[in-house]
Amino acid sequence: MNTKKSLSIVLILFCAIGMMAQTYTTPPNTPVRTMAEWEELQALVITWNPGNGGNTWRDILTEITRAAREECAVIIVCSSQSILTSAQNYLLTKGVDLTSKVQFFVAPNNSIWVRDYGPTSVYAGDVDSLLSVDWIYNRNRPYDNVIPEKIGQLLHIPVYATTQAPYDLVNTGGNFMSDGMGTAFASKLVLRNNDQTANGEGADPNDIFGVSNHTALEIDNILQEYMGINRYIKMEELPFDGIHHIDMHMKLLDEETLLVGQYPMNVSDGPQIEANLLYVLSQYKTAFGHDFKVVRVPMPPFVGGQYPPYGGVSQYSALYPTYANAVFVNRTVIMPKYNLPTDAAAQDTFQKYLPGYKIVPVDCNGIINSGGAVHCITKEIGVTEPLLVLHSRLPCLDNANNPGYDVFATLKHRMGIAGAKVFFRTEQDAPWQNVDMEYVNGDTAFLWKGTIPLQLAGKTVFYYIQATSNSGKTVTRPVTAPTGAWSFCVNQSSESSEPNAFNIADIFPNPASGMTVVPIFSHGKTQARILMYNLVGQPVATIFSGEIPAGESKYFFDAARFAPGIYFLKLQANGTQLTKKVAIH
Repeated sequence: MNTKKSLSIVLILFCAIGMMAQTYTTPPNTPVRTMAEWEELQALVITWNPGNGGNTWRDILTEITRAAREECAVIIVCSSQSILTSAQNYLLTKGVDLTSKVQFFVAPNNSIWVRDYGPTSVYAGDVDSLLSVDWIYNRNRPYDNVIPEKIGQLLHIPVYATTQAPYDLVNTGGNFMSDGMGTAFASKLVLRNNDQTANGEGADPNDIFGVSNHTALEIDNILQEYMGINRYIKMEELPFDGIHHIDMHMKLLDEETLLVGQYPMNVSDGPQIEANLLYVLSQYKTAFGHDFKVVRVPMPPFVGGQYPPYGGVSQYSALYPTYANAVFVNRTVIMPKYNLPTDAAAQDTFQKYLPGYKIVPVDCNGIINSGGAVHCITKEIGVTEPLLVLHSRLPCLDNANNPGYDVFATLKHRMGIAGAKVFFRTEQDAPWQNVDMEYVNGDTAFLWKGTIPLQLAGKTVFYYIQATSNSGKTVTRPVTAPTGAWSFCVNQSSESSEPNAFNIADIFPNPASGMTVVPIFSHGKTQARILMYNLVGQPVATIFSGEIPAGESKYFFDAARFAPGIYFLKLQANGTQLTKKVAIH
């Protein structure tokens, strides 16, 4: 196939469907739901802008395009035809297939930071029709500020803009994260950006101030009307993160799991991150009414092995390396890497807690000095007809007086649900069994239930949900099923489980050479120590000493500090101890 001819046809087709969508400056006239980032995408948007460092960052954009086009369309916004041609040629020289799923679009722009100014996908009636929301961009970049309208014209998506009083709102996409169920997270930057009395004090010098003036309650009301956000959780800004966007240290992995960056104790932004996390965990539950699960990922040292602010070295003040700045693209997660020992532990963390996903690390050394990574230069566009599956994964259950394990899920599609099944098994290589789900005709609309039969005590049950709409669309949740599935353990009875029983899960990576993760599970809070011993039984380090919380928690050590060899980690609590072996090379 002639590549140049194919590309020109794609461009013509997209220009032909443009100029049809409308832009509104008042809220949608029907209830809406903001999409979560892990939901199904029709496209990922990037901006190819050499005038804003694009020559330095071309390889990063190239690898994002290479990985994302395997999952959905990639829309590359270019400010001119000559830049479009240059982008095509560069991608072709790097071996990126442009014959399908890569769509170029000419629209003036100022920067590559499309996360912050791009459109946010919202659904009327939860799943009925795709809309997009366009905030006032908090930078003085006028071309960037109109990109959502251009994308709306390109894809025929109505745009709802918060540009006119009383709905004028300054915001930025890197400082917004939604669970898809009406809860969103941000730093308090959103308050300063909409406070005329702030006068830019302590802010990035490029921030816009004085454009709008709203109280926190007014901001909440705008988010509710435009985006269906019922809980807008705002956390204190971090001292050393110069842009104050939460995507630099936090990411929602699903409706109930927070991935949070972790510094060594009392280092850099560690204290404020921990204070913010404690605030969230103590004041809020998930949309399902449960405690949030927290996954920790190391924040990497960078300049000379230091953490921000790098001992006051001013030219590195913008450097804020992070692994949390990753993007979901259907069944793939594209994450930053920095060619550091911590890269392996970070990638293993994503893989462990997102089973079945393809994890693609992209070298971000060429961009992180400007204060961003993968998430910052990408923007998701949701599909036009989502099939929504909402489920709170099952905890450990017992068999006492239990006829089976009920699996509840909210299922929604604009054409209705034709049917659904729960697939389950207790061995990783066993064939999947399934049971039908039935609509629950009760107070909760769209609720379905399937019951997994009782399994032997001590077993782990793996399961996933498959739903089919009346239009014939079929999806699974988790989206990576059957490769990736949820799981729960089976206890004999509630009386048999000891409140302070604990366990060391598999240490990873193992063998280890850099930052290494020690996952611990405890049924209750308990005082404990994690000690490291060498092969002859001599203690070499104390990894942790203090109170271990109930549930799962993680502890880290840097394997690079120790000589190569075999070591043993011992968890001591309640007068007993457990041991795990780790190899360091």
